[in-house]
Amino acid sequence: MAAKIRKNDTVMILSGRDKGKVGKVIGIKSDSNKVMVKGINIVTKHQKSVPSQNKSGGIIKQEAYIHISNVGVLNKKTGKSEKIGFKFQSGKKFRFFKSSNEILI
Repeated sequence: MAAKIRKNDTVMILSGRDKGKVGKVIGIKSDSNKVMVKGINIVTKHQKSVPSQNKSGGIIKQEAYIHISNVGVLNKKTGKSEKIGFKFQSGKKFRFFKSSNEILI
């Protein structure tokens, strides 16, 4: 299955406690259909110290993965999240916004 959301895309959160927030995709787990968005879905993790790697322990805050169905690609012209489709032009495959047929770069 082709990924409609890719790394470095600007996305809007559609549901959950961070609904309406905008961020950039920093990671994708394609096997479980999840994405990690910078500054969104911040969780608290208790980190154990690892002396051999010089990592200190403590309580840290970090981003967690969100299901891909809870995010949508942001159209910067309209400021809304929109559906993405695929089309071929001159032998190359492109993503485009279905509402405006504008090619997503």
